[in-house]
Amino acid sequence: MIPLIWAIAGVVLVVAEVLSGELVLLMLGVAALGTAAASAAGVPLGPDLAVFAVLSVLFVLVARPAVHRRLRVHDPVNTGTRALLGTHGEVVDAVAAGAGTVLLRGSLWSARSLHDDDLAAGTAVVVVEISGATAVVTPADT
Repeated sequence: MIPLIWAIAGVVLVVAEVLSGELVLLMLGVAALGTAAASAAGVPLGPDLAVFAVLSVLFVLVARPAVHRRLRVHDPVNTGTRALLGTHGEVVDAVAAGAGTVLLRGSLWSARSLHDDDLAAGTAVVVVEISGATAVVTPADT
């Protein structure tokens, strides 16, 4: 009966996490589910509480910060193509006559030069604008 109570408490805490979004209730819910497993393995009630306390502290103080860092949006304003503004890249196919290809964050983008100057392959560039699916770039050293 005790493992069932721990399991129900764990599920309730995990579901309640949807309302809070701070990951604390999730960590406590996972600790309760771990305690339910320990209780099902035959650990008596007193040590069950110690198992819950240890798991809770470990999850809240160790796992939660790591998960929180992983899920956090670093710059909520610059998302999508705006996130490429200021990105450094490299010209793959020469940017001449208004068209070329650059490598930005591991992806190939069509590109044109900001000042309509020719940029040779291998030139380091910085993205100053995204126009549709074209990156507007300028040499990185200017």
